[in-house]
Amino acid sequence: MTATNGRPAADSATGRDAAGGGAGSAVGEGARGSAGIAGRDDTVAAVVRQWRSVHPDLDTGPMEVIGRINRCAALLQQAEDAPLRRAGLSRPEFDLLGALRRTGHELTPSELAKETFSSGAAVTKRLKQLTERGLVERRGDARDRRVAHLRLTDAGRALVDGVLPEQLGYETAVLSVLAPQGQGELAGLLAELLGRLEGRMGALRA
Repeated sequence: MTATNGRPAADSATGRDAAGGGAGSAVGEGARGSAGIAGRDDTVAAVVRQWRSVHPDLDTGPMEVIGRINRCAALLQQAEDAPLRRAGLSRPEFDLLGALRRTGHELTPSELAKETFSSGAAVTKRLKQLTERGLVERRGDARDRRVAHLRLTDAGRALVDGVLPEQLGYETAVLSVLAPQGQGELAGLLAELLGRLEGRMGALRA
């Protein structure tokens, strides 16, 4: 979690340079963050206050964003998704089944890894479990025996179609703490951030 590592200054400067901002914008954002942190009371706000007491000269503004994104993701993962749990599925397994359902055609393991942002080894392990449960079936490639083509079985398709509406209802309940307008604004901001990260992650890591 960014809010608990010891390199906030380097991450902050690199991220802003990659996004087109300079040192002046970093200072401005930090000042605005300082003004708002006092009125917030969550775990990340506490972490930020602690870092500011240790390093008052550093801009901890990025922690307020990255730290909260990471914390929200961790809480959602810890809580687990109730509909998926009842169906005996993990979120990564459902993502694989969902990719096969929404694309509407067979996919290779490497294509599934790309669709679900997973490693090849993780996909292979999950596919083995899903195949043993009769939810996914594989077809060998006539031209290359090393390649497998995967598709949902009838049982797999029925499971996805049955779980998805309930899962969306669960996620709607999770987000109900935000007003619809706030949800739209958050979705827009996250989309902008994700688009920039997907396009510039190589520069951020350099």
